[in-house]
Amino acid sequence: MSESDPVIISDGRQSPIASEIQRGTCRLMRTFGNSVVTELSLSSGHRADIAALSRTGEIWIVEIKSCLADFRADDKWDAYRNHCDRFFFAVSQDFPLDVLPPDTGLILADRYSGAIIREAPEHKIAGARRKAVTLRFARAAATRLQSLQDPGPVSDL
Repeated sequence: MSESDPVIISDGRQSPIASEIQRGTCRLMRTFGNSVVTELSLSSGHRADIAALSRTGEIWIVEIKSCLADFRADDKWDAYRNHCDRFFFAVSQDFPLDVLPPDTGLILADRYSGAIIREAPEHKIAGARRKAVTLRFARAAATRLQSLQDPGPVSDL
């Protein structure tokens, strides 16, 4: 690794490939003006790999798939649609794209950036669900920011 190579910090949940996809996808989300939180706990008990909140309050969820086996082993991704306005898969360039559902958004990403290859269809969530997800997002972001200043007791948001 050279001095110019970025250091990717993992929370231990992702493979190295998934961590790189996550980093590039988060960078892409920020180019759209979205704020991002990774590993956001949802009321369903699942965790969204990436949740993005737009300036207008639109919620996007991105599910990272590091390989075909990861995709085939996951049957929970469809439930994420109930918690967002747009749902995407983010994969690396060598992922077999033809296996991904055509009614989802598609992002190709690496450790440096990403690109939306297919827009996610919009399916607006109800106001009460939007408020609940937005509150979870805000609390997770604030708690994580505070823990950088004071790594004391932590709750799992």
